[in-house]
Amino acid sequence: DRRKYKGLWLPSQTVARAMSSSGGATPPYTTLAISRPTESITHVELHRPEKRNAMNSAFWSEMVTCFNELSEDPECRAVVVSGAGKLFTAGIDLMDMMNNVLQPEGDDTARISWGLKKKIRKFQETFSVIEKCPKPVVVAIHGACVGAGVDMITACDIRLCTQDAWFQVKEVDIGLAADVGTLQRLPKVIGSQSLVNELALTARKMYADEAKSSGLVSRVFADKEAMMAGALEIAGEIAGRSPVAVQGTKINLIYARNHSVADGLDYIATWNMSMLQTEDLMKSAQAALEKKSPKTKTYSKL
Repeated sequence: DRRKYKGLWLPSQTVARAMSSSGGATPPYTTLAISRPTESITHVELHRPEKRNAMNSAFWSEMVTCFNELSEDPECRAVVVSGAGKLFTAGIDLMDMMNNVLQPEGDDTARISWGLKKKIRKFQETFSVIEKCPKPVVVAIHGACVGAGVDMITACDIRLCTQDAWFQVKEVDIGLAADVGTLQRLPKVIGSQSLVNELALTARKMYADEAKSSGLVSRVFADKEAMMAGALEIAGEIAGRSPVAVQGTKINLIYARNHSVADGLDYIATWNMSMLQTEDLMKSAQAALEKKSPKTKTYSKL
């Protein structure tokens, strides 16, 4: 059941509803449900609803496998991430963490420390892989987004939420400093360092209206069904354009965020000295001359 949106086939509300109530994890994954609502959009759903989508040891490795595959998948041009059940995620599975992190192995302090660093870097890669994926990632958040959930969404490109969503940098409440991305990425997402400091140091909840006004999310929807339809519409707008242009834009936006203006300009000049030699440029220009959307053109897979 699909409708045509400005020349591109997109799911209707019926498909969005189905995406919000999938039957279970997709083998070989045990914590993720993967689907293709359209030919070029992949939906990745956190799927441990009975555990409030808490992130166990399987999740940390499955996300890396999933996004590495999506990075190389020429069919996929945009990704939507959401959570199954009543909320987006409760964050780290504390029982799992106690078994894996709080009982480190090693003959002495130095060796224990090296082992812990390796584990932390492995956890960091779980969300860094989202940022490294050249396909834009739209994350749709409903209900609670706690702890590592905030680390995760700050690695995504576009953030949407429902009116009942709330966010909490929870780590100080469980006796640690957030170490998988929030302290590094949230200051880049929210313009106010004071607000970032307040959220990270007090673990207070931020609700949807404040998340919107501060720039953590770009849109707020009445409910999950409307949000999923909105996420798919945005993903469809992205997927309908040149993958050379889209993926190059994401890569250069992230590079520019982490470097000076001069370095960013030099990087995009070097990037485009080859990427401008794409047939997509002529196709998109032709669409503009014809006063049509670039989505009316067919672009080769990338």
